[in-house]
Amino acid sequence: MQRSRLRIAQHVAQMLDAARRLIATKGDKFTTQELAAEAGVALQTFYRYFASKDELLLALIGDAMTEACERWTQAAAELTDPLERLRFYITRTLDRLEGDSHDAALAKFVVSTRWRLHRQFPKELDEAEKPFVDLLRDEIDRAVEMGLLRPADPQWDSWFLGELVRSVYHFYAFADDSRGEIKLVKEKLWNFCLTALGGTTQLAKGVEQ
Repeated sequence: MQRSRLRIAQHVAQMLDAARRLIATKGDKFTTQELAAEAGVALQTFYRYFASKDELLLALIGDAMTEACERWTQAAAELTDPLERLRFYITRTLDRLEGDSHDAALAKFVVSTRWRLHRQFPKELDEAEKPFVDLLRDEIDRAVEMGLLRPADPQWDSWFLGELVRSVYHFYAFADDSRGEIKLVKEKLWNFCLTALGGTTQLAKGVEQ
């Protein structure tokens, strides 16, 4: 049983890694046959785990979100102020837009593919993206306990902030940033979110503005 579970995990990991490599060069314009060949598995192995390429892409988005949230949590572990961590999470999402060509390709894939998948798998996509909303909610709750924020509704506010961050990410994934606006956008985004949550620059004095 244990070997069987390990084999399943290995096959899925191989296919997700193969999808990432293909996306870097082709976006989502690859076939299941190409994916199976890139992953080094038989085509029937692919269909054993995924009913379609779109299901694999959905799994890839969920996997990428979970990995990103885990990475951001580790990176922010040394920050002692919940507002510092919240600011880090909100602005860090835009870092990929300032990355290399591989990051740019992945950003465009996420944007173009997400909306197509949303029409087919709205509930599943919401679940795949939930780790980021949960990440925001945890820090908002901690900041409320310390008297640093006064949100109207922490649960809904966390969701709305996640949607706002995603919208900014989607816009700049395809927009020309030759003027180097991302740094300014990060600052404006954080200030907007802080105000929306009932915070002020005075309350957030420990956070660099």
